[in-house]
Amino acid sequence: MLLGEANSAWTYDEKTDEYFLSLFTAEQPDLNWENPAVREAVNDILRFWLDRGASGFRMDVINMISKVQEFPDAPVVAPGHKYQPGYKFYTNGPRLHEFLHGMYTDVLSKYDTITVGEMPWCREADDILRVVGAKAEELNMIFIFELVDIDDDWGRFRLSLRHFEPHEIKEIQTRYQRMMIERDGWNSVFCENHDNPRSVTRYTDDSDQYREISAKLLCLMETFLCGTLYVYQGQEIGMRNIPPEWDPSEYKDVESQNYWKKMKEMHPGDKEKLDFARKVLQRKARDNARTPMQWTSHPHSGFCEETTTPWMRVNDDYKTVNVSVQRAHQDSENLSVLQFWKESLVVRKSDKDSFIYGDYQLLSNDASPIFAYQRTSKSRTWIVVLNLSGDAVKWDPPHSLKIEEWKLGTYSGKFTQPKAGQIELRPWEGLLGKALTT
Repeated sequence: MLLGEANSAWTYDEKTDEYFLSLFTAEQPDLNWENPAVREAVNDILRFWLDRGASGFRMDVINMISKVQEFPDAPVVAPGHKYQPGYKFYTNGPRLHEFLHGMYTDVLSKYDTITVGEMPWCREADDILRVVGAKAEELNMIFIFELVDIDDDWGRFRLSLRHFEPHEIKEIQTRYQRMMIERDGWNSVFCENHDNPRSVTRYTDDSDQYREISAKLLCLMETFLCGTLYVYQGQEIGMRNIPPEWDPSEYKDVESQNYWKKMKEMHPGDKEKLDFARKVLQRKARDNARTPMQWTSHPHSGFCEETTTPWMRVNDDYKTVNVSVQRAHQDSENLSVLQFWKESLVVRKSDKDSFIYGDYQLLSNDASPIFAYQRTSKSRTWIVVLNLSGDAVKWDPPHSLKIEEWKLGTYSGKFTQPKAGQIELRPWEGLLGKALTT
C-alpha cells in the first residue's frame, strides 16, 4: 500500500471471499474505471458541482485511474521488504488518456472551468504534454512531482531520504519552464502541499537565524516563474517541520504510523536504524504540513478554542511564527514573511506579460548553488537571483546585463548590490531586479 508499506495493496473481503485493490488503505478501495458505469458516475459528480458554480477541480492522483489489467507482481527494488512498490503498473496506465479525454469531451469542455491533476511518477515530456498541451483536450495543468520528490530514493518508497545538491532545484525548475514554453503547455508552480514537508525545512535553512530569509528566498523562486502559482497554508508565514524532539507517537497520519510500525518490526532493538527512521519521519512525513495553522500566539495558536483539543499538536514555535505577529510587523525595510509574499504577489500581478506569460531563460547554467533566471516580455526584462546555500557566493552575470532597479530582496535594509558586474550574495539571499532594456 502507498500509505502502508508493510501491507499488501490487495485486501481480502470475507463476505465475497474475494480480494479488492486498495492502493492507499484498506478503507479506500480503488474504483474500477474499466467499468463504463463508474466513468459515468464520475461525470455526474462533475456536472453536479459545475452546475452549482464550482470553478473547477483538483483531481487527486488522477494518473492512477488506469491500471495494467494483468495485475503483475512488482519487481523487487527494495530487498528485505515484503511488499514492493508497483507504481509502474498503476500509474499512467494504458487507458489513462482515453479516460481523461472522455471527461473533457463529455463534461469539462461544456463549462468555463479549470482543472489541475495530481500526477506522481509522471516526468517524461511526451507523457506530460499529452495531458496539458494546448490541444490535448484533457486537463489544464498537472502537479509535476519531481521537485517535491527531490530527496526521495527514486524508485523505492516515498518515505526515504537522500541528499540532493542545490543545482538540482534549478535544473528541475528550468526543465519544466522551458518544456511548457517550447511545446505550448502550462505549468503549475508549487513547492509545498498537504502531502509534503515544509519547504523552508526541506530546501533551505529553518534555523532561527535563517528561517525568514529562507522563506522569502523560496517566495522569490516560486512567485516569478511562469504558470499558475499555488501557495499552501502556512507557507506564506514560513512554517517549519515538526521539531526533531517529538516522539513518533505524535505523528497522526496513517502513512507515518504504518511506516514507524514497519520500521520497528524490521529493525527491533536496532537503535541506529530506528534513529534514522525517526529522521525520515521528521524530514518527510506528511504530518509536517498538517499541524494546525498558526494564527496567533494564543493556546493552539488560535486554531481552535483553548478548551478544544486539535487532532495533533501545534508546532512548538507558534508563539513567534504566526499570522498575527507577521501582520502587525512594522519595518518597511525588513518585511515579515507574510508581508513579503503579499508584496511579491503585487509585483507579479503588475507585469503579467513578463511573469505569467513571458519567456524564461536560465542565467546560471552550472553546478553552483546560484539559481539566476530571466523573465522577459516585449517591453520588460526581470532578473531573479537566488543563492540556494548557506554560504556567501559570488555570481558573474552576463556582461550585457544592467539593473535599472533592485525591486525585492530577502535581507533587511536598503539595497547595496551593484547594478552591473559581479554580485556577492549572502547565505540564502535572493533578489528581484528590473533590468535596463535598450
